[in-house]
Amino acid sequence: MYEILEKEVLSETVKRMVVYAPRVARKARAGQFVIVRNDEKGERIPLTIADFDAEQGTITIIFQEVGKSTAQMGQFQVGDAFANVVGPLGHATEIENYGTVIMVGGGVGIAPLFPITRALKQAGNQVISIIGARNHSLLFWEERMRAYSDELIVCTDDGSRGRKALVTEPLKEILQQRKDIARVWAIGPAVMMKFVSAATQPFGIPTIVSLNTIMIDGTGMCGGCRVTFTDGGSQFVCVDGPEFDGHNVDWNLLLERLSFYREQEQRALQHWKDHACRLDQAAETLEKERAHG
Repeated sequence: MYEILEKEVLSETVKRMVVYAPRVARKARAGQFVIVRNDEKGERIPLTIADFDAEQGTITIIFQEVGKSTAQMGQFQVGDAFANVVGPLGHATEIENYGTVIMVGGGVGIAPLFPITRALKQAGNQVISIIGARNHSLLFWEERMRAYSDELIVCTDDGSRGRKALVTEPLKEILQQRKDIARVWAIGPAVMMKFVSAATQPFGIPTIVSLNTIMIDGTGMCGGCRVTFTDGGSQFVCVDGPEFDGHNVDWNLLLERLSFYREQEQRALQHWKDHACRLDQAAETLEKERAHG
């Protein structure tokens, strides 16, 4: 069993957990992911590793409650344990001293961006980081990103923290002002990564995106995470990624694929909520009956 050692509520729907998984922690590298199952009957949930500590034998995961399984996971507390944590999986980020790099993180994407940022800084790169969210309550790890960035730009859609702007605005300004940007990494909502890639393409700057959000099974068997490229090829995120050339991704098709199972996800979530509600009502009734003898 993989015990939860720490839990932190980062926002209403975003949680951070430190999980004891020593064999995973020993081999984890920036950019890789794990497959988590809440219980023996639970579905497989791919989550990018947000941090890892080989000495302590722990990994950190950050997730947003979207469907039934992540909502159930959000109810876990310190001392609870996952049935399975499998990994590390996927190809690690290629870390070199490229020169000056820009890291762009949106929302929950800040979590997997952090270990890559740290590794690139430790490799000697000059790091410019841009992080953003819809509002200040959805921002997290600002100080962690700042610690490994030569410059950090914070954006929110509503201006409640940092600059009122989408992350692509300061990115475009930097690209127009500087000619020494070697690479750009972007992790966040698919639509954000699409427009980051569109912003860098005219400058010919290699842009790496992480497509972990499209994964389902995580083994390459289901085919649900197939990514089609503009050059005509295709690959699977779980076995060939999760990082890809953002300029070669067919973003329109990817965005369509992300919505394939939305209806089923919502039905499963509602069914689970209704079931949990009935259990709560039954427990409350039993407690009242006991109180009245």
